[in-house]
Amino acid sequence: MIGFYTFMEGVIAFFLVAGGMFAFIGALGMTRLKDFYMRLHGPTKTSTLGVGCVLIASASYFSLVDGGFSVQEMLITIFLFITAPVSAHLLAKSALHQKLPHDPRTKGHPEELDEEEENPEPHERAEITPPP
Repeated sequence: MIGFYTFMEGVIAFFLVAGGMFAFIGALGMTRLKDFYMRLHGPTKTSTLGVGCVLIASASYFSLVDGGFSVQEMLITIFLFITAPVSAHLLAKSALHQKLPHDPRTKGHPEELDEEEENPEPHERAEITPPP
């Protein structure tokens, strides 16, 4: 029969391998994708999962060795999963405001990338006549 420690070593090894694969796929996405908007998915999606898996493996290992719950790794994981989407959103909004070019194969067209007219037509105002 398989022992508890052997089983936990397998679980920890699984999380380490999964974390390494996610991090590798994220790095590959950063090099292979065509424009900034597509490249933004690499660090925010797969690399976050990769680091999260490695942190879960670390928390499991130190909880097993020390005999108690490892709080530090769980706090780092929670902080990572909260801050990564926020930073990705800020980077995307900054890229839209800078009007970075996007690949034509990207679906959708944000209105922030439309060229503004040089002299937009002033809005017509209704004339208000003062009461007699």
